[in-house]
Amino acid sequence: MSSFSTDLFGTPLLPGLDVAERLVTEDEERALIAHIDAQALSPFRFQGWEGKRLTTSFGWSYDFEKGEAAAAPPMPEWLLTIRARAASFAGLQADDLVQALLLRYDPGAGIGWHRDRPLFEHVVGISLGVPAVMRFRRRLEKGFARVSAPLAPRSIYHLSGEARHGWEHSIAEMEETRWSITFRSFSARGARELLGAA
Repeated sequence: MSSFSTDLFGTPLLPGLDVAERLVTEDEERALIAHIDAQALSPFRFQGWEGKRLTTSFGWSYDFEKGEAAAAPPMPEWLLTIRARAASFAGLQADDLVQALLLRYDPGAGIGWHRDRPLFEHVVGISLGVPAVMRFRRRLEKGFARVSAPLAPRSIYHLSGEARHGWEHSIAEMEETRWSITFRSFSARGARELLGAA
């Protein structure tokens, strides 16, 4: 696995952003895509609006219509295997990654500017199918600071710290179908509210 989260001079593209290529083989990628397509995927919904990307969750889900998280079906064995690899890349324990969000971006689907919900902390994503660009922006006194990170097929990224909390991110509308698996850990707030952890 080769990392490309720095520029030509070794400077981080964005503190808290780690990206690496070739997390999985081409055969594994095809198997993961088949697993995602075999799920009962539903259009993303947000406050009455229906998005073009299709999703389903395991472990925990977040209902944007109700604004709350809820338990989801447990992760199947094929997801547990790739979760372990994703956790190792992020320096986490596999059990830390409590949610798996499966997504299919058909042509015309993307994701707008956002930060992940504060119930979650680490965000670890696996990009499948075709190349994409994850865009980041942070509001300045005038305009925005912007950074872009290419996501090759079979690559993985990890958002933590400044990249996770200080910047919004988005993915432009896709011209070809792309799939992704996003794992998340609970934040301290999420653990308190959903698990009753001290």
